Amino acid sequence: MLPDPNSLYGPLDPAPDAGYENAPPRMGFFTDTSVCIGCKACEVACKEWNGVPENGLDLLGMSYDNTGALTANSWRHVAFIEQPRPAGHGASPADVLGAPVDADAARPVDAGAGPQFLGMPGAQPPGRGTGVEERTDFRWLMMSDVCKHCTHAACLDVCPTGSLFRTEFGTVVVQEDICNGCGYCISACPYGVIDQRKDDGRAWKCTLCYDRLGAGMTPACAQACPTESIQYGPLDELRERAAARVETLHDRGVPEARLYGHDPNDGIGGDGAFFLLLDEPEVYGLPPDPVVTTRDLPKMWKRAGLAALAMAAATVAAFVGGSS
Repeated sequence: MLPDPNSLYGPLDPAPDAGYENAPPRMGFFTDTSVCIGCKACEVACKEWNGVPENGLDLLGMSYDNTGALTANSWRHVAFIEQPRPAGHGASPADVLGAPVDADAARPVDAGAGPQFLGMPGAQPPGRGTGVEERTDFRWLMMSDVCKHCTHAACLDVCPTGSLFRTEFGTVVVQEDICNGCGYCISACPYGVIDQRKDDGRAWKCTLCYDRLGAGMTPACAQACPTESIQYGPLDELRERAAARVETLHDRGVPEARLYGHDPNDGIGGDGAFFLLLDEPEVYGLPPDPVVTTRDLPKMWKRAGLAALAMAAATVAAFVGGSS
């Protein structure tokens, strides 16, 4: 069945369409944000394995986030989003994780029985000092962001040197020794993932540990994740696993759980790295309806060509008319 021509542009099966014969299954990431604890092990593992330079230890005034965004020196970025969360809204962290709920947490106690914290984790479970009825705290939405390794990758379309290429695993990699620093890929990326290093001007981003994949190894970030929030494997299997996880969360009283970047019929053709979110994509700094930015280039060039022909014809007509 042909895809919707209004939403897709480019190859549908990335590796075979890029010329690989007998390509292995497409590999990717499924990041389940409902079990992310914000430990940043993925950031550290990525930097250590890939030799990514440090980007400072200054806090940005945004919770415990000290990287802020995906950059040339942050190929994984753990976002911390703080949300006010009134009592009784949705499920507790224990419900999401599937752990037993401590009934004692609901017992009101003397307000002087220890320090009380509004929002930050403290010595006592939320509600101990005020009672369940008056409980007001917030939740952290944590997400380890990464390059999406798009099915329809605009960065590939605009790269003039071939520095960006599609691997046999369907991922997108930058060859830094070929990059000329033109920056076209940066403006073409619908997610704002790719970035240039200030000291050399070349583009850098996640490679999905291409060197490890070739050796049959798991990418460093997924290997280091202690809660299996980052899962690596064949993309088709990950999509099935993710759909089952969403259904489980809905059954546990988390109706806001949804998948992002998993749909092969979206404007990117589905991402090689997709996410389970607990709120709208905009809350996490993700575009709600991303579209490959080069989708309309053929129409644009066609119209530009027709306009050029029309101008040339008008010029010739003017000269012919003037000489007669």
